[in-house]
Amino acid sequence: MSADSSPLVGSTPASYGTLTIEASLDPLNSSVSSVRLSGYCGNPWRVIGYHVVVWMMAGIPLLLFRWKPAWGVWLRLQPCNLARAETLVIEIRDKEDSSWQLYTVQVQTEAISEGSLELPPQTQAEDGRSQVAVGAVPEGAWKDTAQLHRNKEAVSGQQQVLRYYLFQGRRYVWIETQQAFCHVSLLDHGRTCDDIHHSRSGLSLQDQTVRKTIYGPNVISVPVKSYFQLLVDEALNPYYGFQAFSIGLWLADHYYWYALCIFLISSVSICLSLYKTRKQSQILRDMVKLSVQVCVCRPGGEKEWVDSSELVPGDCLLLPQEGGLMPCDAALVAGECMVNESSLTGESIPVLKTALPEGPVPYCPETHRRHTLFYGTLILQARAFVGPHVLVVVTRTGFCTAKGGLVSSILHPRPIKFKFYKHSMKFVAALSVLALLGTIYSIFILYRNRVSVNEIVIRALDLVTVVVPPALPAAMTVCTLYSQSRLRRRGVFCIHPLRINLGGKLRLVCFDKTGTLTEDGLDVMGVVPLKGQAFLPLVPEPCRLPMGPLLRALATCHTLSRLQDTPVGDPMDLKMVESTGWVLEEGPAADSAFGTQVLAVMRPPVQEPQLQGMQEEPPQPISILGRFPFSSALQRMNVVVAWLGAAQPEAYVKGSPELVAGLCNPETVPTNFAQMLQNYTAAGYRVVALAGKPLPIAPSLEAAQQLTRDTVEQELSLLGLLVMRNLLKPQTIPVIQALKRTRIRTVMVTGDNLQTAVTVAQSCGMVGTQERLVILHATPPERGQPASLEFLPVESSAAVNGPKDPDQASSCIMEPDPRFSHLALSGFTFAVLMKHFPRLLPKVLVQGTIFARMAPEQKTELVCELQKLQYCVGMCGDGANDCGALKAADVGISLSQAEASVVSPFTSSVANIECVPMVIREGRCSLDTSFSVFKYMALYSLTQFLSVLILYTINTNLGDMQFLAIDLVITTTVAVLMSRTGPALALGRARPPGALLSVPVLSSLLLQVALVAGVQLGGYFLTVAQPWFVPLNRTIPAPDNLPNYENTAVFSVSSFQYLILAVAVSKGAPFRQPLYTNVPFLVTLVLLGSILAGLLLVPGLLQGPLMLRSIADTCFKLLLLGLVAFNFVGAFMLESVLDQCLPACLRWLRPKRASKKRFKQLEQELAEHPWPPPAGSGRQCTLSDTPGRWTSLPLSHQLGPISETQHHPCHSPEVGGCYTPAPRLPHLGKY
Repeated sequence: MSADSSPLVGSTPASYGTLTIEASLDPLNSSVSSVRLSGYCGNPWRVIGYHVVVWMMAGIPLLLFRWKPAWGVWLRLQPCNLARAETLVIEIRDKEDSSWQLYTVQVQTEAISEGSLELPPQTQAEDGRSQVAVGAVPEGAWKDTAQLHRNKEAVSGQQQVLRYYLFQGRRYVWIETQQAFCHVSLLDHGRTCDDIHHSRSGLSLQDQTVRKTIYGPNVISVPVKSYFQLLVDEALNPYYGFQAFSIGLWLADHYYWYALCIFLISSVSICLSLYKTRKQSQILRDMVKLSVQVCVCRPGGEKEWVDSSELVPGDCLLLPQEGGLMPCDAALVAGECMVNESSLTGESIPVLKTALPEGPVPYCPETHRRHTLFYGTLILQARAFVGPHVLVVVTRTGFCTAKGGLVSSILHPRPIKFKFYKHSMKFVAALSVLALLGTIYSIFILYRNRVSVNEIVIRALDLVTVVVPPALPAAMTVCTLYSQSRLRRRGVFCIHPLRINLGGKLRLVCFDKTGTLTEDGLDVMGVVPLKGQAFLPLVPEPCRLPMGPLLRALATCHTLSRLQDTPVGDPMDLKMVESTGWVLEEGPAADSAFGTQVLAVMRPPVQEPQLQGMQEEPPQPISILGRFPFSSALQRMNVVVAWLGAAQPEAYVKGSPELVAGLCNPETVPTNFAQMLQNYTAAGYRVVALAGKPLPIAPSLEAAQQLTRDTVEQELSLLGLLVMRNLLKPQTIPVIQALKRTRIRTVMVTGDNLQTAVTVAQSCGMVGTQERLVILHATPPERGQPASLEFLPVESSAAVNGPKDPDQASSCIMEPDPRFSHLALSGFTFAVLMKHFPRLLPKVLVQGTIFARMAPEQKTELVCELQKLQYCVGMCGDGANDCGALKAADVGISLSQAEASVVSPFTSSVANIECVPMVIREGRCSLDTSFSVFKYMALYSLTQFLSVLILYTINTNLGDMQFLAIDLVITTTVAVLMSRTGPALALGRARPPGALLSVPVLSSLLLQVALVAGVQLGGYFLTVAQPWFVPLNRTIPAPDNLPNYENTAVFSVSSFQYLILAVAVSKGAPFRQPLYTNVPFLVTLVLLGSILAGLLLVPGLLQGPLMLRSIADTCFKLLLLGLVAFNFVGAFMLESVLDQCLPACLRWLRPKRASKKRFKQLEQELAEHPWPPPAGSGRQCTLSDTPGRWTSLPLSHQLGPISETQHHPCHSPEVGGCYTPAPRLPHLGKY
């Protein structure tokens, strides 16, 4: 590591620069923990020394530097300041791993005539760290502009030079005043909504040219290499390099047939790999390739048609009314658009985008998602209202877009950190050491037998190819390919086969609620109107409501639009409007109804004759003048409406009951609001509150468009509640109970109401009827008071949406675990915990079962925090708001087949959670099979190694066709077919081991090798002891001294051993089906066994090609078969004894050690010291972030005066000292 590198976090010495990759900029790469950047520049003496070393070693270092580019940089270049660096070494560390991944990039330069990089004032992250790469200048010394690096050799034209580099498609530019590289998207940080609106006039050609140089072309380029390039890359792979070395060695040793077969197999494998790789690259390139002609605005009102690749941030585009594909990320500043974002979010429901509101608020694509159009999404229609055109301002281009981040995550996936893969490499290294020892032994033996030096070298190196099997990677790949094929037949598609093995280690699975655990659609149960300050009885049919504010709110407070004469939009809005019977009209028909331009018109249904005279107020068409779409951050939406004869327009708000009630005038909120909400949410219903107020503005579109959201959402009057029913999917309960029986934690992560989530969790069995559930609520610091936590125990109640069948209900009852509590909390509480209670967060995560009101980015944070506790985390969602979490999880399963599902390793074509246990069973089967295949390939190599050592000792060897028969006919066939055994039909509690270097695995290998060696030596000595035995001629080297009795005996016995070992390691239960279910494998074993037995007893046509010597003694042949039978019984007994007795022996010999996994340590701690401590029946606890503050309050006093306070005699490492009473916190409307 050079002196010019620095970690991401910590003090930064002068003249240093650090590359920062922010989670906010790239949520798909949320696993990145820290990045270090080191600069290097040329040195003539180092370059000369580099070339000398390469020439002296015949170019071998070039191959090594291709595998390890950073080594070549360290040898050829010298460390330097980042300001002078020509080459950079980037080191990235994953959150889950302490090792660093190294990459090298070249710094590129480009001349710019004039211009500057506009930078916002320095902004600070919540934790106080800078969000940008820090350099020599102190963090507070940011300027409004940072001049580009000036070329000292430039002529008087003041030419400037842009220094930048490309990493994983993203562009990082050098900021001279900061002495650091930063991501180009950072240049636009801090832009306000007002700044975006000021860009409506467009960019001049000069500004556009400068920005294009800085930001680069607006393309997401997916490299598609030629077949020759792919061939070179594949041929220089270490695996194929070892294959080429082995083939050359075999040819020198006159093993022509064997070398030819391996060459043909490798060639076919390379060709298939090249074809598949290039085809996948072409598919991805065609999927993201986008080049269209767009109309941009120029200062002065000019319009210009340009190619979309020329777009830069700041350009203003005119969108056609018929829509089309969006070529960049852009903020909508005028008009409305109906957009299909399935290519990005997986949600196929069209989304209405409205104009970005003006104001000094910083613009953020996620916060202002309802006003942002994203790259690659399909604009179904665009409509202008204020002004003649629909205008958007480009905010991000190329790989900086959300689509670019998605493609980058596909091109550069996160490396898999799995103990099995690490141990397999260590085991291969151990085999290499064994090969070295065998080589030394063979050199000694062959030298003693007076073999020539050339022959000694060839034989010694040949032993390396015997011990380290070249076919090991291919055999390991077959395991996951079989599982991938079985999953595909069941409707589950996997694009990352290596993730299948991780599925076998899952200990926790997170589930989205709506569309995953429950049905997609919502049914309107009814409306609860409000009269004065009292709720009226539920009205099952909203269309029967009298004409008034509540009915108008139900009919208009939505973002539906008409597409090809069909209303489209959010399913809940569709159901709500459908229940009223009102009809949506748009376009000229809507304008003519109101006499002026409007967004849309809602027409009432045709009234029945007998009801027309009963209406107090005749229904009239209502015009929608303004809309603020639903925001997941705000959890509400609102509209501005007017109708003929109305004195003034009215505003209606719809959203989360808790938030909408908080926006209302307290005098309009009934005193039993919280109780009414509790009644419906506890029954599992989804509740939406509606509110409204008159607006003192003119009833015109222009006046409505000038309103701000804050103005609309003040001093509202509560109108009523909309109650909707969301039923569980029939597959949910059995799957959740199956996972709980196998001790796999199930967690719900939803954006819905907390109480509704609690009820659904109780209904599906996530929280058992006898299990303790505590609601956790956090309050941030305010008015001088510290942040505090409240614990509210929840009494278990019968689940309304649970099983109605008594048999099914009884099967759902699980044995409760009294040591732990189930915690339920909201996204707001989760955020407060992250910021103010970081030491308590792990305890909450270990017990957290319900996470409600979670924003999409919070779902990703939750998955990452669980991974920090060393959980192997699964995530199952519909893909709409779960893309980040699906990508961050170890095993992400998307129930959406949209294009965005490529961020998820698994995609299910069946939209229910039955795929989760299916993936787990296949993962356990694949992992267990991988262990078996690895053990078999290791035992096969060691068996052949022993055979060769025995024959080397007497100056002979196996023949060419014998090697071919063992390696291809027997071993390869068996290794491929033994992986076909399917997964067990049911999930069990046991999990397959993840560590290859463990006592059971190593014990099995050593004992089996000892048995193999004993049987081979027994066969050899039995042959030597026979009266008809004739020794071979040791003066003639192999293969010229073949056939002979020693070779025949060793080959005959060892051939059976390969079959015996395959059967011994192919155990079925508990992770795989029994061996007899794998019919091809069983038939192959019987067929090969019969051929080998016939070859020994009745030599026929194969005796000559295999160079076997004929043995006439039938008793001796039967004796060899008896020895084989002994080997068969012994191998099975060894495996059985190890499986049954070894675990008990290990437990007896050594005490159980504490687990190294963080979550297990926390579980043990919670078992000894429960947290939160039981507060007794019906008590609530309060905890503040001030040490020594813990209080218990009776639930009967939650809404009344405090009359009793109890202290808990418990200690927590996070909260020490003496506990004192804390003031009561209000609870109205909190849950």
